[in-house]
Amino acid sequence: MSGTRTRAERDAVTVEIMFALVSGAFVGGLGFGVLSSAILWAGLPDAWSGPWLAASGAVGGMLCGVRVVRVLRRMPRRPAAGPSARDVVRIQPSQPGRTNPDS
Repeated sequence: MSGTRTRAERDAVTVEIMFALVSGAFVGGLGFGVLSSAILWAGLPDAWSGPWLAASGAVGGMLCGVRVVRVLRRMPRRPAAGPSARDVVRIQPSQPGRTNPDS
């Protein structure tokens, strides 16, 4: 690691993590609610209600995990110190009008 993070960078990371967790919980709960509502509306037999709720919970948990990972992977990376390989560095002559500092 190269140096410490500023307060603003730490706050931005905290906000992104909280957004990922809250939106993941919302998407997972929504998926669970949609799948488990089949027990109420479709009138599934009692023997199917337990496994159906377990499958709904598994799908809801999977949706939550996928959402958290997707949000955190799109988070911008910390810029590297100094110029990167894509930056163009132009070397300026030391004195105006001259092409070589030793001339």
